[in-house]
Amino acid sequence: MAVGQLPVQVREFARYLSELLGRLDQSAGWCGVFWQRDPDGMRACLEGAEVPPWDVVQALLHDLAADRGVPEAEREADTARALHRASVAAYDARPGGRELLGDRLDMMLTEQRIALERQADLTRQLGTAADPDDIERINLDLAWVRDDHDRATARCAEIQERMDRLADAQRPSWVDLGTATPDDGLHAPRQDPAPTAEDLYGAAPQPQSQPQPHPEPRPEPVSDAVRELIKLRGEGRSGEAHGVLVEAAGWPAELLPAFAAELHRAGLAADWATLLWEAASLPPDRLVALADALAGTGRADDCRKLLRQGVARPAPEIAEAIVALLDAGREREARALLDSYLRVRTPEDVARCAHTDPHRLIPLLLEAARGVSEEHHWDLVHALRVAGFSA
Repeated sequence: MAVGQLPVQVREFARYLSELLGRLDQSAGWCGVFWQRDPDGMRACLEGAEVPPWDVVQALLHDLAADRGVPEAEREADTARALHRASVAAYDARPGGRELLGDRLDMMLTEQRIALERQADLTRQLGTAADPDDIERINLDLAWVRDDHDRATARCAEIQERMDRLADAQRPSWVDLGTATPDDGLHAPRQDPAPTAEDLYGAAPQPQSQPQPHPEPRPEPVSDAVRELIKLRGEGRSGEAHGVLVEAAGWPAELLPAFAAELHRAGLAADWATLLWEAASLPPDRLVALADALAGTGRADDCRKLLRQGVARPAPEIAEAIVALLDAGREREARALLDSYLRVRTPEDVARCAHTDPHRLIPLLLEAARGVSEEHHWDLVHALRVAGFSA
């Protein structure tokens, strides 16, 4: 898109970003890292062709604090946040914005997985390294890989929030995604205040749970797993901690909402995000059961994230799963999976599902698309016709 065709909010943020970089030593700090690792991406952001993730803007504010002092960075944070939010809203509202966000979420989930695998590999190497130079090198690599994982996780969350804002106001009919929040209070709607100095430099206090007068007893596997994770994280045994999370992802669905609450209370929210990613590969019936359990305990955001990650599979696999659920008499689960797929995939992706069993799937696809919105319905009708089906 030519610069003159860019939304005014995107142009305004691009100008602001250029001015911010002009006040920094661009060869040093995080700015230098970004220019070294992704020069094309930096140029695209300065030209307005892309809007940088918020974690990148925060890192640049870190640099500003180092170069010009914390008070100046604090003053700048409010302006940066407001301009960034307006810019991404305008950028996402362009034609094809929903599809682009879905593609980027897939890419970030892949980067998150690669970082986890690399972290586990380096942790194993560190356990056998004896030479001090090797130990120093591996620790440095681990620091960078952890940063990669943290950024990928933050970007997944940011993209999911953008997709939620962009999505049609109609909620799925199969589950209540209301505004109830879990007892730990950590999923209350955020007001997105400007970052303070503590927010910028990692010292912000963590939200505290409200004491409950009659807490329900926690299942023993939940307490045991949380204690084990605290121990493993404290000893830097990330690979083994990941193994605990993989095992927990296969627990009965009713145990996992309590596990989520305990992980957040223990300061292990990142481990819960990892578990959701692992659980997204569960068989479709178990995936929907877990989504039900999360929504039923007030974890609507987690329910959305799980389903959005769970349908990041090839169209034939989704179609086969839906047919298998129908054959097993589990129509509600089949419709839930289909509804989630429709909301995050392109009409062309959805139309590819029809090849598996056109007679059974096309009516379901069209009905589900109409339940999302008329725009989804007509986009799917067109995609089916292009794919050679009579809709």
